[in-house]
Order: sequence, then C-alpha cells, then structure tokens
Amino acid sequence: MEDKSIFEFAEPTWLWLLCALPMILIIYGVLRMWLGRKLRRFGDKATLRELMPERSSARGWIRVSLFAVAVGFVVLALARPQTGSKLRSVETEGREIVLAVDVSNSMLAEDTEPSRMARTRHAIQQLTRHMTEDHVGFVAFADDVEVLLPITSDYKMAEAKVRNLSPELIANQGTNIGGALETALLSFSESRRNTNSRVIILITDGEAHDTNALAAAERAKEDGIMICCIGIGTPEGTPLKINGQMIEDEDGKMVVTKLNESLLNDIASTTGGIYMRSTNSNFGLEEIVTQLDNMDTTKLTQRKFEEYDEEYMWFLGTALLLLLAESLILPRRNPLFRGVKLFDTRNNSENRQ
Repeated sequence: MEDKSIFEFAEPTWLWLLCALPMILIIYGVLRMWLGRKLRRFGDKATLRELMPERSSARGWIRVSLFAVAVGFVVLALARPQTGSKLRSVETEGREIVLAVDVSNSMLAEDTEPSRMARTRHAIQQLTRHMTEDHVGFVAFADDVEVLLPITSDYKMAEAKVRNLSPELIANQGTNIGGALETALLSFSESRRNTNSRVIILITDGEAHDTNALAAAERAKEDGIMICCIGIGTPEGTPLKINGQMIEDEDGKMVVTKLNESLLNDIASTTGGIYMRSTNSNFGLEEIVTQLDNMDTTKLTQRKFEEYDEEYMWFLGTALLLLLAESLILPRRNPLFRGVKLFDTRNNSENRQ
C-alpha cells in the first residue's frame, strides 16, 4: 500500500486576492505622507514632536502590517486549504469486467423505454455505482470499435464515460460484434492473462449475422474469459426513428430493427456465460452480476481517492489572533509611561555631570 500525502487548495481562485494585499500598505503609506505634509504647515518636525509626544509612527505601521497579514490569512481560508492522501494503492480481490456497448443507430429504437440507448446508459451507471472491488473498462462499437475507457478502478471516470454513450461516438454505422469482442479481449491486463476472473458483458441488439463474433467467442473460451450477453430490443422489432423521423432504406422501405437472440445465445454459451433479454422492468445486469459472484477472483490493485481534511479553521484562527493583537496596540504611546525614556542619552549625560 502506498500513500501520497498532499496539501492543496480546493478554491484556488481566491488566492488572486493576495496580490492586492500590498495595496493596503501602499495606501496607508500615502495617507501618512499626506497627513505629514498637512502637519508640517503648523511647524517643523522637532516642534511637532514636542507638542505630540504620544504620537508613534512605528505603532501605526505595526498595526497596519498585522491587519494586512490577517486579511491574507482570511483569503487563504476562503481558498479552502486541504490536507490528506490524494490516492492509495490497495490490494483487493476482484474481477476485471469489460463492457462492450453497441452505439449503432439501431440503439435509438424505442421498443425499450425511453430508448435502447438511454436504458443502457442508466443500467450501466447503476452497475458502476455499486462496484467496490472490481475493475471496469468500456468498449463502444458500431461498424468501427473504440476503447472508451481502459481497465480502471476509477468509478467516477467510468460514470462520466457512460454519460457520453451515443451513436455520435462512431461515424461508420453497423454492428461489428466480432470486432468489439476482439478489442475487448485485448483490453484486459497482461498480468491477469492466466486467471479466470475476466468477463466481457456484451450489450447489443445483436442485429448482425457476424461469423467473426463466434470466432472471437472461441478465443475468449481458450483464454478463460467469460462472455455474458444482454439483448436489448424485441425479436419482433420496431420501426427505427431518429429525432422523431422514420428511417427508410435505399428502396424507400421502413427500417425495422430486430433483436437477434440466437447469435447472442451462441456467444454466451460458447464461453459458459449467460444471455439475458432486457425488458422495461428488468435490464438483465442483476442476473449477470449474480453469475459473476460465482466466478474466481484475483488480486487487483485499486487506486482509491480519499477525502481531504479541511484546514481553513486554522487560518481563520490565526487571522483572528492577528486582529486581536492589532486591536491591543494603541495608536499612541501610553501617557502613563511618557516619562520613561530608557534610551534618552541626553538625560544620562546630565546625571553624570
């Protein structure tokens, strides 16, 4: 386990106010000069000093300096200083899960409410929110395949990637299940190659007769990787609408998108996985998670981000102490000690005479 201690500011934009602190001293100095010029109209410095023995320029500078430093500590408190461990590496027992998600246009069909794509996003978000020890990665596919998220334990990042799942991710349309499975097979950590703790969850309408998909399933079986499939849609199919408009093929016929359950069943059974058809009441991930609980686990290294401790109260406390000290320093010398002149050399010389 490795801890990395860190100190940082949660709201660093407040720190720009520190640049204005010298202005407090500059303004005070200008005011002192202005008052000094006005006083010199009534006589020279020596005469004025005799007339105002309690006046102390040093005390004024000390007070304004304490005030400026106190304001600086208030600014630091507003910037929310925090201390803690940014991340920890922890050894856990878990599985590596790669979700291969269909983002082709057919996933916009509305035979699953509110749509196949929206339902898929919601179900995956629920899955990642309940993960604690497994690692997860995402592969999106249509005709092309894209790795959205390499294997990670950063569930916050996973949730962010899920929100971006849409047909806009991939320009070339189609349903390249074989390519998606091949990419998913390459996404697992090299150090887990000889373990039986790896699984691919394929989420698609399966609208393709893809012989490469079955070949990829055979390779997964050889590598000890389980593939579980979720079919989203209905075997009867539904007309495909995009932005409320019916889609037609090159012959002007309405495009009907159908769930190809036989292909998904074959892929899952090849690797010992399970196939589930998604419905409006049950997406199917819960049954697959139950299946995963029976799988072997392996040692995984998780990087856990930890909450920081707020430290602003120390800065506010220091600011209050400085303001208290500033208020206790009188702007003029105390008249009770007016006759005390510890360093008056003139009086000392007269006494010696």
